[in-house]
This record gives sequence, C-alpha cells and structure tokens, in this order.
Amino acid sequence: MTKLSSEQLIAMEDKHGAHNYHPLPVVLERGERVYVWDVEGKRYFDFLSAYSAVNQGHCHPRIVGALKEQADILTLTSRAFHNNVLGPYEKYITEYFGYDKMLPINTGVEAVETALKLCRKWAYMKKGIATDQAKIIFASGNFHGRTIAVVSASQDPDAKKGFGPYLPGLEVIPYNDLDALAEAFKDPNVAGFIVEPIQGEAGVFVPDEGYLAGVRKLCSDNNVLFIADEVQTGIARTGRLLATCGNCGCAGNCENNYETRADILILGKAISGGVFPVSAVLADDDIMLCIKPGEHGSTFGGNPLGGKVAIAALEVIKDEELAQNAMRLGIVFRERMQALVDKSDLLILVRGKGLLNAVVINDSEDSKTAWNICMALRDNGLLAKPTHGNIIRFAPPLVMTEDELHECCDIIEKTIMAFKK
Repeated sequence: MTKLSSEQLIAMEDKHGAHNYHPLPVVLERGERVYVWDVEGKRYFDFLSAYSAVNQGHCHPRIVGALKEQADILTLTSRAFHNNVLGPYEKYITEYFGYDKMLPINTGVEAVETALKLCRKWAYMKKGIATDQAKIIFASGNFHGRTIAVVSASQDPDAKKGFGPYLPGLEVIPYNDLDALAEAFKDPNVAGFIVEPIQGEAGVFVPDEGYLAGVRKLCSDNNVLFIADEVQTGIARTGRLLATCGNCGCAGNCENNYETRADILILGKAISGGVFPVSAVLADDDIMLCIKPGEHGSTFGGNPLGGKVAIAALEVIKDEELAQNAMRLGIVFRERMQALVDKSDLLILVRGKGLLNAVVINDSEDSKTAWNICMALRDNGLLAKPTHGNIIRFAPPLVMTEDELHECCDIIEKTIMAFKK
C-alpha cells in the first residue's frame, strides 16, 4: 500500500470526516516520551500533551504493557456482571486520592455529567431541596466539555450558539470572585459549585491565592457541594497531584493532605496516560450512595482494560515523581518565558502553575497571531495550540528533562524573536 502524505491525509479527513475541529496542519503517526513524528518522519516536541492527557509521556511502556497484557485476557463485560479488575481498581484509586467511593466512566465530559447528576440527587435526598428546584453554580470562562448540559452554562459562543434550548437550573458567576459566590449561595436552592481550579481552555487562568480555600469554606458554611473539575489540571500537571492540593503539607508523593478537598472530584485525561479513555468521579459515601442501581451507568465504564491502564498510569505518576518534576520545571519554564516577555514586544505576560502555562500575545483575541506563531513553532519543531487568538498554552509531558525543556525554550525564543505580524 502506498504511504499517504500529510497533505493527502488532511484532504481525506476533510472529505470524509465531520468538520468539528480545526487542527494544526500536521499529521502524526508515532510518539515516544516528549516527542512525536509526522508521516514524513519529522520529529517534534509535543507541547500540548493531548490537552494534558499524556502527562506520563507518549506510549509509556508500563502503561502500554498493562493494556497489552489485559487485552489478551478480558476487555469488556459491561456492568451486567462483575469483573476481577474493577474492585482492585476502585480500591486503588480511592486510597490514592483519599475518598470512600469512585464511579468509573470513560471521558471527561461524561464524568462532569455524572457529577452534575450526583449533585442534584444529593440535593433532593440529603439537603432537602424541593423536586426539580436544585441549582448548580458555574464559573465564567468555564470549559467542562461540549454536551448540552455543559454548554448550557458556557459563555463560549462557538460551543453554545445554535444548540438551544438550554438546560435550566444552571447559573454562571464570575470566576475568582468569592463575593459573587457568597451572593449566589444566598439562594437556598443552590446545591453545588463546579469549578476548574485553574482554567486551562480559557487561557490558563490561575486564581488568586486563597480563592480555592475560600470556595471550600463558603461551600461548607452553606451546605453546598464543592465540585472540582480536575480533568485537565489533575494527575500532577500543576506540580501537585491535584490543583486543589494547593500548598499542601505532603512531603514528596501525595499523602492526601489537601489544602482544599472537593466534595466531588472529577478526573480524566491523564488518569490513563492517554492510552485508553478512562475517567472517574470520586466522593464520600454520604454523596456517592445517593445514586442507586439503574439511575446512572455506562457500558464501558469500569471495564477491565481501563482499570488496568489507570492503575499503571497512576503508579507511573508516583514512582517517577512527576508532580515534583512538573513543579521544578514549571519554575524554570516561567523564568525563561518571563525573560522573553521582557525583551519582546510580541508577548505581554506568562502565567501558569507546574507545567500548565500560557503566554499572552500582544494582539486582540480575534486575531490570528497566536495561530500563526504556532505554525512557526511547528516549522521549528515544536507543537503547541492557541486557546484564543492571543493566547498559546504550553503543556509538555511531565517526563521532560531540564535539558529538553531548555531546548524547547530556545525554540520558542527563536520563533518569537524572528516572528513578524
């Protein structure tokens, strides 16, 4: 069979596939650690990590090995029957994160939907809110996926326009605003507040110091569930096991000494190292046991393949101390980028935590400058993607070494200094 070129493969996608994505024009066929290769054989540094799904690096041998081993034994039973992996997986992950129960799902947005349903059920069973009156508060600038429920609370016109009518019972308040949250909680029908600890898709917005602790206190004081969407920020990406860990008291690997602990924790992406679709919702018994048989589920959720992969992926995070590496390299990266901001009129600022970072371009949000810079970065051997017309997110795999990081920073600096609008 004749090997197709990047141009031919892109044309094939355009002809036969739905047009719901606008990828950077590069066609990848292989990945290893922090590198990916296109079909022509050119190597790139990956600075997106599949939106932080590949924290452990591409095709990590321990994770892929777990997939291959289980694939030869049993892949799927559905939840009509028990399987011999689910119980050990549930025990492992609940002890790993310090919760009583886990509900296994597949994708990030499925886990978000699960958390929303769980919150509403708790509101009626435990808080005593009248039937169909429960409200869930969202933060402005949120990105939790693209299902009808989630886009109902979105302020992104691309995600929302044309998909109404929208789901009732959802309210949006400003992000990083404790006064607005306190005001919203005056409504006795508020059941939960869902928030990304750091807003990745919005442009890597890090809230003020003390914001998450303030959220925790307000939720506790008002009997409202604190729901943390850590699909992108979790699993060591921000230099802690979870972004909600904050300035935790753990020495080395996570000891569950969270600075702020969510009532409902949503995980996905890197929980499988990018090898298989796995997501999870964690909560304690008082919340999780509100869901009864027949009220929620998934054919693939809790399958033995996903369970084995997730255990291996979480073991890699701990054994290779990837949270610590992300914390250390994140400081180096932001120092390098700040030096670049100081000498280039093209950049305004750098922000982030751990190895989830972004630079803001000196141009308007509706410009194509960030996209054009990403094209230039591609030509120079580094792949990144804009979150808006003037923001570029940088999120490499957490297995990156300091020497590799400096090489990448050199590429970014070379690209920025040579770029002409």
